[in-house]
Amino acid sequence: MSRLFGTDGVRGLANGLLTAELALSLAQAAAVVLGHEQMAAGKRPRAVLARDPRASGEFISAAVEAGLASAGVDVYNAGVLPTPAAAFLIADLDADFGVMISASHNPAPDNGIKFFARGGHKLPDQVEDAIEAQLQRDAYRPVGTNVGRIQRFADAEDRYVVHLLATLPHRLDGLTVVVDCAHGAASGCSPQVFKDAGAAVIVIGAEPDGYNINDGVGSTHLEELIDQVRQHGADLGIAHDGDADRCLAVDHEGTVIDGDQIMGILAVALKEAGQLKDDVLVATVMSNLGLKLALQERGITVKETAVGDRYVLEAMRASGYSLGGEQSGHVIFADYATTGDGVLTGLQLAAQVAKTGQSLKELATVMTKLPQLMINVPNVDKNRAASDAGVAEAVLKATAELGQTGRVLLRPSGTEALVRVMVEAGDMETATRVCNELAGVVKERLAI
Repeated sequence: MSRLFGTDGVRGLANGLLTAELALSLAQAAAVVLGHEQMAAGKRPRAVLARDPRASGEFISAAVEAGLASAGVDVYNAGVLPTPAAAFLIADLDADFGVMISASHNPAPDNGIKFFARGGHKLPDQVEDAIEAQLQRDAYRPVGTNVGRIQRFADAEDRYVVHLLATLPHRLDGLTVVVDCAHGAASGCSPQVFKDAGAAVIVIGAEPDGYNINDGVGSTHLEELIDQVRQHGADLGIAHDGDADRCLAVDHEGTVIDGDQIMGILAVALKEAGQLKDDVLVATVMSNLGLKLALQERGITVKETAVGDRYVLEAMRASGYSLGGEQSGHVIFADYATTGDGVLTGLQLAAQVAKTGQSLKELATVMTKLPQLMINVPNVDKNRAASDAGVAEAVLKATAELGQTGRVLLRPSGTEALVRVMVEAGDMETATRVCNELAGVVKERLAI
């Protein structure tokens, strides 16, 4: 049987892969694995439950709630809130674990279930495997006073908002900010936080109806945000995805500021404030080489991980680093959060504009993005990509040619017979030529 958990929980078509029956069974299994310490002590574990506003989240949430309570867990239902809010509330309530129901940036028909351990931390693979194994066993069904209780977590959003405002290094008075909530989980709290921080706020994508999440708005569709920033003469725009664990931005001219540029701005700001642990930023191998080169000039080291925010988090936790993230806009502030938080990131970015008096466009010049090209090479034996001598020779040759101002990255797909060839260079012409040459070698050498 294939592994049920993917890179970020269990995700799929609601009522297809992700049924109410599976949600209930997963909740019962998670209760046993994540709540075993309290159960062994004769106590009822406590769990925080939240969701994004997808229509399917209503029945999936009900199923999870029923599964947890039937397995002896007291459930604190926080309603519609961002994923990072759920993670924060687990720690703030000192709950034993938590559940977030969301498919992030996926379209409305999809949904997902992700679990967090005590403290609001994502689960390691071995714990997810233990939950899957528990699914094959008889469910734990206590009776009498040992069944769980369900209650509304009435002040959940207020706690999260107060927490976010407490992180601000500078108020946003005088700034005009367009906030795009992707018709998602941050539609209520994100505009409120920016207003409370002092900004004049123009809100788009904040009318969720259960079906319009991520539909033409949010961090995967920035066109409307760009138009609104230009139309209103705003200082900047902030875009979330459906569960608001990521943030992309737009400067006053409508130019997109991606996760690499955001991390560059914030890393420099934290270093200047003496808050960047060991002067290190953690990023994935997909971050633009321009970020690494720019930060090196400022005395900041970029530690690289595999692609995925879970690997960034693991590296940060292992060494106590304070800032990390991905090009896609997942930015993690370890001093304030246990996962990527798009609202927190947007606030911190806007605070730097207010604090420095510089525009976001000016701040983004902290790095120069090198031209980057990626080609997907299909129908190849991806498992031989790292061992084929001909491919290795071509990569070495390309790397030598590009020198210090370029790089090569070959990444086998996790789900398809596909190898991704990425090349960065000092100019797009060189990047295009080298990338096409390497893709040709991969196709010839690894053809199935």
